[in-house]
Amino acid sequence: MTATANTIALPEPDVAFPGRERMLAAIDTAIAQGDCHAVTAALRTALCALIRDPEVRLPECVHAPITGHYARRELYRSAEHGYSVVAMTWGPGQGTPIHDHAGCWCVEGVWNGELEITQYELLERDGDRVRFRAAGGIQAGPGSAGSLIPPHEYHTIRNASPDVVAVSLHIYEAPLECCSRFEPQSGEWYLRVDNTLQTDAA
Repeated sequence: MTATANTIALPEPDVAFPGRERMLAAIDTAIAQGDCHAVTAALRTALCALIRDPEVRLPECVHAPITGHYARRELYRSAEHGYSVVAMTWGPGQGTPIHDHAGCWCVEGVWNGELEITQYELLERDGDRVRFRAAGGIQAGPGSAGSLIPPHEYHTIRNASPDVVAVSLHIYEAPLECCSRFEPQSGEWYLRVDNTLQTDAA
């Protein structure tokens, strides 16, 4: 966030939780791989191990869903490497429309519960109208992790459970403060809409 005459510069998010330093050391080691494919591969491995590590526990707040929308709580932003760590909390039935990641790579891991993740292939573009086709989906459970590397960044995430809260951890190449979402039109056609991403208190 850039300060202007009408805004106050906010401190970088830096939330304390058990195993925080272990998590950040593992992420920093993966980031040192350099190439985005090597980085995301190393982060997937590290994230799977961190989720299973009993000494790493996310802050209690991330287990509390928010009525009306899935929660996005930024836990850390690296001043040195630029990446951002965001915990997302998915109440029963909560999910996203088709969206992109504004050209940033991302590694996502399921901490608790299960999430349905569907990838989409961009087939055609006509200005802000785009044509997508579902290109496969997975049911991701605790301890699993995947990655998105542009241009293959279009997907949806949904907690299909009627009664279980899901929690996922997302490591972004840079803070993700905006993206494009895609609203259904007709058939395989969608309309691209600019989307500002908000964060919830951690």
